[in-house]
Amino acid sequence: MNKILIAEDDEAIANLLYMNLKRAGYSCTVAPDGQKAADLMEAENFDLGIFDIMIPGPDGYELLSYASTMDLPVIFLTAKDKTMDKVTGLRAGAEDYITKPFEILELLARVEAVLRRRNKGKMFYTFQDLTMNVQSREVTKNGVPVELTCKEFDLLFLFLQNPNIALYRHVIYEKVWESEYLGDSRTVDLHVQRLRRKIGLEKEIVSVYKIGYRLTGEVK
Repeated sequence: MNKILIAEDDEAIANLLYMNLKRAGYSCTVAPDGQKAADLMEAENFDLGIFDIMIPGPDGYELLSYASTMDLPVIFLTAKDKTMDKVTGLRAGAEDYITKPFEILELLARVEAVLRRRNKGKMFYTFQDLTMNVQSREVTKNGVPVELTCKEFDLLFLFLQNPNIALYRHVIYEKVWESEYLGDSRTVDLHVQRLRRKIGLEKEIVSVYKIGYRLTGEVK
C-alpha cells in the first residue's frame, strides 16, 4: 500500500483528500503545518507528498527541497493559479501542480500517474474474489483467468481506482475511450452491462440515477 503525506492547513480540504485517497487504497497521513510535515518525513518513509505551497511554517517550496533529498515525489496542491506560479513550482522540482478548486477524480488520476512514473504505482488490485494485475493486464476470479476486452479491462481498472465514488458517464467515457463525450450513453451502458456479467458484479457495480455508476465495496 502506497503511503502519502498530505501537508495542508485547511481542515476541510485535508479531510477531503484523506477520505478519498483512503477509499482509493492509499495509506494517508495529514500534517497541518510545514514543521509537522518535515518531522513526519524524517520519521517515516512515504511514497508521495501532496503539499500546499502556502502552508504555515516551512512552506511548500521548503518542504519540496527537503523531500528531494529523500527522493520523495511531490505534487503541489495550491490556490496559486498563475501561469508563472505553475512554472516556478514545476521548475523547482514538483512532479505535478494542481490548482484549487480541483476535481477529486483528476487528483486521483494524477497521483496514480506520478506513482507509476516513479515505479511506485499500485500494480495489483483485489476486490472480493477478483484480482487485477495492472502490469500484465490480467484479471482472475477465484484464480481463474477472465477474458476481458481492452475497454472492459480499462473500465474495471477505473472502477477499482475509484471505489465508492459515483462516476459520471461522461467521465467514464472520456477516461476509458480517451475522446470527447458527445452525449450518447449507450456505449458506456453496454460495456458496463457486459462487464457486470463477465465478472459477476451485478450488485456491486450499481447505477446512480442521472449520473452513471459506482463500485460499492472495499478495494485492496
